[in-house]
Amino acid sequence: MREPVLRVEDLRAEFRIRAEWYPAVDGVSFTLDRNETLALVGESGCGKSVTALSIMGLVPHPHGRLTAGRILLDGTNLRTLDEAGFEALRGDRMAMIFQEPMTSLNPVMSIGAQVAESLRIHRGLSRADADAKALAVLEEVKIPSARQRFHDYPHQFSGGMRQRVMIAMALACEPTLLLADEPTTALDVTIQAQVLGLLADLKARHGMAMLFITHNLGVVAQIADRVAVMYAGQIVEEAPVREIFTQPAHPYTRALFSAIPRMDRAEQTLAAIPGRVPPLNDMPKGCRFAPRCPLRRAGCETPQVLAAAGPHHLARCHIATNTLAKELARA
Repeated sequence: MREPVLRVEDLRAEFRIRAEWYPAVDGVSFTLDRNETLALVGESGCGKSVTALSIMGLVPHPHGRLTAGRILLDGTNLRTLDEAGFEALRGDRMAMIFQEPMTSLNPVMSIGAQVAESLRIHRGLSRADADAKALAVLEEVKIPSARQRFHDYPHQFSGGMRQRVMIAMALACEPTLLLADEPTTALDVTIQAQVLGLLADLKARHGMAMLFITHNLGVVAQIADRVAVMYAGQIVEEAPVREIFTQPAHPYTRALFSAIPRMDRAEQTLAAIPGRVPPLNDMPKGCRFAPRCPLRRAGCETPQVLAAAGPHHLARCHIATNTLAKELARA
């Protein structure tokens, strides 16, 4: 079996609240293969971005820390690296597209200089060669009149064009792993579709592994191969994208789908999920979704583990997995 590009095992990231440490990511495990997109979905505050920041070595110190687990990038354990080791990897073998491009781009550097910077640092190119390669990358991400706009500044670009610049920066050194943290959130629907198509195109062309973080299930259907649903710092369901949409097993995943408006129905009632994601310092002792779950019953007060809910389908819910076992017994 070929080793995955990324292997995350039992990851635990904690943050300090009033001198006590609480996990924001608790026991998260997944793998990601070359030329594969894994979508990480869930409500805000579920730990999706912290998972990506943990992989990139960007969990802020001293208020945050990683206390358990392994993060393997092509067999290299990132947990053993110091800051210099991470600096050598970031922008080279792994890159990240952040959620808000206006605050992620340097306002006093031209967009061409920002794309060329990683090429000069990681590839050792001369200024002229780095500029030529940067221009080619900007053209690849379809920046209109890239040559004429090479020396423009971020404030001279629209939101969609700034996001394309961020993608160009991330792809300049042709990374093995790309982390995209809600890269289309602030974009209108037309630009969003263009950016998603561009990412899928570039992933196939460069053979990258991509971790795509979003709370938009419509985006998931368009770009993902597999889906991992996060809730309160844990992965509660994982399956191929088609199976998640046709046979969601975990009550939380079903609740997310129930809250999506359907364009093919003239009349419909949207089902809101009661309550909210629990704060880090007040997590339920058993199933973390139990206080909001309409299917709550005996057994939910104990911690749940990921178990088979179907072929290549895992769910952290004894109701879903026991139902499957009974169906298999009847068959």
